[in-house]
Amino acid sequence: MVENLEYFKVFYYTARLGSVTGAANELSISQPAVSQSLKALERSLGAPLFQRASRGVRLTREGQLLYSYVEKGYEEIEQGVEKVRQMLNLELGKVHIGASDMTLRFYLLPFLERFHEQYPGIKAIVANAPTPETLRLLQAGKIDFGVVSAPFRQQEEFRVEQVREIEDVFVAGRRFISYKNRMMDLQELEGLPLIFLEGNTSTRSYMNTYLSANGVELQPEFELSTSDMIVQFALRNLGIGCVVRDFAAEFLESGLLFELRFNKMIPRRQICVVTGRKMPVSAAAGKLLEIMEAG
Repeated sequence: MVENLEYFKVFYYTARLGSVTGAANELSISQPAVSQSLKALERSLGAPLFQRASRGVRLTREGQLLYSYVEKGYEEIEQGVEKVRQMLNLELGKVHIGASDMTLRFYLLPFLERFHEQYPGIKAIVANAPTPETLRLLQAGKIDFGVVSAPFRQQEEFRVEQVREIEDVFVAGRRFISYKNRMMDLQELEGLPLIFLEGNTSTRSYMNTYLSANGVELQPEFELSTSDMIVQFALRNLGIGCVVRDFAAEFLESGLLFELRFNKMIPRRQICVVTGRKMPVSAAAGKLLEIMEAG
C-alpha cells in the first residue's frame, strides 16, 4: 500500500495536464519534486505509469487504469470540499430541532419562517415530540437543539436559556357557565370532568405535581395527545380542559370559552431553548440560534 497520499495528487495533476511542468506549476512545487513523487509511486506499485511523449508525458496502460480510479476519487474529494464550503456559507445543510406542538407553534415557528427566507438552501428537520423525548434526542446527539417547556430535570450536560413565559389555565364552555366569574378552590376540580394531556408531557407532569401539592387528586375524564384537541373537547362541553393559554386564546376572546378562576394562582412557567454543552452545533443551527437570540 502506498503510504504517502500526496503521490496520488501529483500523479493526478501530471496525468490530467500531460506534463510534469504543468503539474509542478499547478501544485506550486518544483519539477524535480514532481518527478521524485512519480518515481516513488511507480516503485511502490511496481509498474511504470508514464512514458515520454513529443510534448510532455502520456499514461502507460497501468497508468490509465490507475488514473480511472484516482480521477473519480479526486473529483469526489473536490465535491466534498465544495459541499463543506457551501455548508459553512449557509448555502446548503440541515438543522435538526426537537420541539413540541406548543413550543413550535407559539415560539419557534416565526423564527423558522425568518430563517427560511434568509437561507432557503438550509433544510429544517423538526422532531415533533414532548419535552422528555426531545431531551433524550439531544442527549443522543440526534438534534442540534431542543425547544421545550419547563419544568424538566436539568442536567450538567445541558445549557438552558429561558425565552418565553407561558401560563396554564382551565377553560370551559357554556355547560359550565355557573362557574364563570366565581373564585374557586383548587379542590373543587376533583368533582368536575377534566380533560388533560397524556402523562408523557412536561405540561401534565407540571400540573400533576402542582395540584398534588395542593391536595388535589387528578382523575381526568379524558386524556388526549394534543392541546388543540383538548380545546375542541371543551368547545363541545365534554369537560373542563387544562391547556396553555395560547391554545385557547382565540376562543377566550370570542367568548366561546371562559377561564376558571382560582383563589390560588397557578405559577407561570417557561419555554426554554436547550443545547448540549459538549456538542458543537452545525453552522446552520448556530445561525438559527443567533436569529432566535436576537428576537
